[in-house]
Amino acid sequence: MSRRGKSAPGRYGIGGKWLATAIVLGVCATAAHAQESAAATVITLNGQVSVLRDNSPWALNLGNSVQPRQIIVTGVDGYALLRVSDGSTFEVFPNSRVVFRDNPGNWKDLLEVFLGRVKIQIEKIGGQPNYNKVRTPTAVISVRGTVFDVTIEDEDATTVVMVDEGQVAVQHALLPRGDPKILNPGEWIRVYKNQPLSAKVIDRGGVLRGAMRAAADAVYEVIYRTSRVPTSSGGGNPGGGTGGVGDCGKPGGCKGGGSGGGGNTTPAPPPPPPPPPSGH
Repeated sequence: MSRRGKSAPGRYGIGGKWLATAIVLGVCATAAHAQESAAATVITLNGQVSVLRDNSPWALNLGNSVQPRQIIVTGVDGYALLRVSDGSTFEVFPNSRVVFRDNPGNWKDLLEVFLGRVKIQIEKIGGQPNYNKVRTPTAVISVRGTVFDVTIEDEDATTVVMVDEGQVAVQHALLPRGDPKILNPGEWIRVYKNQPLSAKVIDRGGVLRGAMRAAADAVYEVIYRTSRVPTSSGGGNPGGGTGGVGDCGKPGGCKGGGSGGGGNTTPAPPPPPPPPPSGH
């Protein structure tokens, strides 16, 4: 009995310490992985782009992570393409203010857009729907796997939602919601602060999509031109991204998608996208 009593601490005491240590390390690793999985990574960037931490702006660089509840702010020449762990991407265009995953209880609440324009590409998971939500002060946009634009037009947070691919459901964020408006490719809707949801509009002839694509292409061209300007030492491409111009919404990023550094003069920013035609 005494021999067994002496051996027990060696077997269980030390082993218990190892077990406790392993559990702690496992919990820490799991928490770190969860934090990493919840973050978004900057894969293309140009001009003035920052995040607000404790109400102070911190400049973003290629490869940086944006954590949940951080606010992304772009200047007049600012643009960023970010990717989350499931491969989905979102673009933040100039003069925008966006909160990333503001709801800590549900990472599927992807973005909250307060100002400017974003373009979002939600990737399906194994061919299955990938449910996400994007919010503005006036609209709640539910998606499964699609490509769409969200633009805040004015101080009243009038929201324009335009679908390129897939399908989205739009509800009013302030008024009694009722049935959502379902938008298919080539359809858009404008959501006003103090008005019920209007009927969706078909973008006949692709006028609105063409205008928004032209505005986006102007931004991509600025990124490309900035990244191609030689430095004083004769080098080019200070940013070092990959992909092709016009493909910034894809996981590959923009061609030469850099930060426009190297002491070069940044080309004049493109004009904001034209407002869509009046809805019905």
